[in-house]
Amino acid sequence: MYFRTNLYILLPTMKKLLLAFANIFSQFAHAQKQTQLDLEKVDQKTGNPIGWKLSFYPGQEKSYKIQLDSTVKQQGKLSISMEKIANDSNYGAIDFPINEAFEGKEITLKGFVKIENVNSGYAGLWMRFDDAQGKARAFENMNKNGLKGTKSWQPISITLPYDGNFATSLHFGGILVGDGKVWFDNLKVFIDGNPIEKARVKIFPKAVTDTSFASSSGIKVIDLSEQQIKNLTIAGEFWAFLKYYHQSVAAGEYNWDAELFRLLPQVIKSKDNKMLSSALEIFLDRLPKPKVCIDCAKLSLAKQEIKPNYGFLLDGKVLGTSLTKKLNYVKDNRNTKTNYYVSLLRIGNPDFTVEKPYWNMSYPDAGYRILSLYRYWAMINYFYPYRDVIGEDWNKVLSSSLPDFINAKNDLDYSLATLKIISRVKDTHANIWGYNKAMDDYKGKYAAPFQARFIENKLVILALHTDTLDVRKVLVLGDVISKIDGILVKDLVKKYLPIAAASNYDTQLRVLSTDFLLRSNQSKLKLTIQRGSKIFDYDVPMGSIWLAYKDELRDKSVAYKVFDNNIALVYPGKYKNSMLPEIKEDFKKAKGMIIDMRCYPSDFMPYKFGAYLKEQLTPFAKFTIGSLSFPGSFRFSNPVENGGSQSELNREIDHFKGNVVVIVNSTTQSQAEFTTMAFQSSPKVRVTGSTTAGADGDVSQIILPGGIYTMISGIGVYYPNGTPTQRVGVKIDYPIYPTIKGVAAGKDELMEKAIEILKKGF
Repeated sequence: MYFRTNLYILLPTMKKLLLAFANIFSQFAHAQKQTQLDLEKVDQKTGNPIGWKLSFYPGQEKSYKIQLDSTVKQQGKLSISMEKIANDSNYGAIDFPINEAFEGKEITLKGFVKIENVNSGYAGLWMRFDDAQGKARAFENMNKNGLKGTKSWQPISITLPYDGNFATSLHFGGILVGDGKVWFDNLKVFIDGNPIEKARVKIFPKAVTDTSFASSSGIKVIDLSEQQIKNLTIAGEFWAFLKYYHQSVAAGEYNWDAELFRLLPQVIKSKDNKMLSSALEIFLDRLPKPKVCIDCAKLSLAKQEIKPNYGFLLDGKVLGTSLTKKLNYVKDNRNTKTNYYVSLLRIGNPDFTVEKPYWNMSYPDAGYRILSLYRYWAMINYFYPYRDVIGEDWNKVLSSSLPDFINAKNDLDYSLATLKIISRVKDTHANIWGYNKAMDDYKGKYAAPFQARFIENKLVILALHTDTLDVRKVLVLGDVISKIDGILVKDLVKKYLPIAAASNYDTQLRVLSTDFLLRSNQSKLKLTIQRGSKIFDYDVPMGSIWLAYKDELRDKSVAYKVFDNNIALVYPGKYKNSMLPEIKEDFKKAKGMIIDMRCYPSDFMPYKFGAYLKEQLTPFAKFTIGSLSFPGSFRFSNPVENGGSQSELNREIDHFKGNVVVIVNSTTQSQAEFTTMAFQSSPKVRVTGSTTAGADGDVSQIILPGGIYTMISGIGVYYPNGTPTQRVGVKIDYPIYPTIKGVAAGKDELMEKAIEILKKGF
């Protein structure tokens, strides 16, 4: 609307006005053609209703017979029926996709459903809204209130909240789970109570509509040289800078992925710095000159904890004077409004949801592999709150990563290149998450049937999960694994450490033991075991991949209890805030409390449970937040507080009177670390254990070409005095690590230390 209003003011000719009215009219007319869930219009070639998809995969086609029915109908001439006829799928569904978005806040699907002998499952309507990444933003399929049995035509409806800013495609239809037969008819969609045909279509910017390079970048091979690495490094800095700084790019007026593929051929052809500078300047001159920014100078002078790093772009050492001047102009007159490619969520962490995933490219071409590197590098450079503690110059990371991405020969090479740069961020939140076939095959589809961790720099068995093939008769707690398939464990650590994504060495060792060392694609893994002076080999039978993540401590723990007469214990991994009233009653006579934070909390404890531990309302943390108006800079927010002596009913809270010890180790991560910070702000709380995961702050999701899914810590978390937590972990009052001797004896030495601290007193 802003664009059209200015058209009227600046271009008041009749021709321009008519074009503007035509654009407005097209928003309504377009909806008329695309959004009718009509069963009466039939494709004469297929015999199917136009616009409808009658199955999602071959198994559904075999299992459910779906066809138009002219005999049984609720209105008109036709309905559509679905009947279970085989067992290759346990559900059938019809789908009417609409690849548009609309203005509105709520969508309702109404229709009539008739069922016959639906006994083992249910029948009903369903709908789903997907974002630009193909991720479902909202979903409903009546699994809790579907129709069962035999019923004549029933009017039913389902409703979901809707946001056209994120939902770029919509799906509507009917579903049958289990046996029986169902008919659907007279299906209609309403937005905010009005028929969808009358809804206003949301007009997307060119960032969405430009699909010029949707299937290929056109760049297959790049021969790297010293000059080429310099060209591509500076081109990456240039592309990233304009993505977040240039007003027109930030407004979504360009598909910036596609623009990269328009730029790269000239960058690759450049023989020297002069040619490179010329290619970049020609590209920049194609963009509109930014409007003068009145507030930019003032924003730049404001206090920032981290300031932007522009690499080689503005130092005048590589690029020509003319281009450098123009880039400085962009910096000084940058975008200060919303940015299409990134937004800040309520807490302040960046949201990169609009980035295209290119799911169909498990092994992207060379251009898309460069895009993957540039996209990730740009996100870190401009919106990662811990860029200053990565431990190396992020600009050098860009140049040194180029060979890995460009020379990747297959999907595994590409995934490993991605994991390698993710690991260089030094953030335990940052890894390749979710399903990635290449990486899963690389790590191994089987896991050892025991839990092992590094203790005293040796890989030690902590728990045995199974007695399959007499594993328990061969292995015991405290056994040291010195070799795996004949290779020294210390050599395997060196091999995998560069892709063990974690914030610190303790946590990298945790990642290695679960993700790499004790997984295999073979049914048996040859281990060399050392038990005191005894050394022997054992071919351990491998089991389900989930054994790698089985946590013996969690399995044995209860949410809370009182033991040793007067010591209370809380295990946040199973605790719920709803338990607090019972806990207060049970803990009344306890003289001390242990909170075993070697887990991820099942509920958010800093405030409700924190008020139980701390009588005074005091600060326990503060955050650094990024900036859309000055990308690359970060500032401190006001501290957050917990504790307090008054409840919502204005009566005194029944605070815990005794001392409290919190146990931590490398498993203590993210919310567990934040919760520990909240608790230890009480003068009655101490922390014992070993280095925590050093990954604090709400996460931000990142998607890279090929559907590679990762995350980062999206906000910086610090103690109120500015002491960092990222990489270093929480403050520990009584450091202690377990020992091999203690493990062999079946002791929990950290728990014993916590009990000792409580008995001795602070």
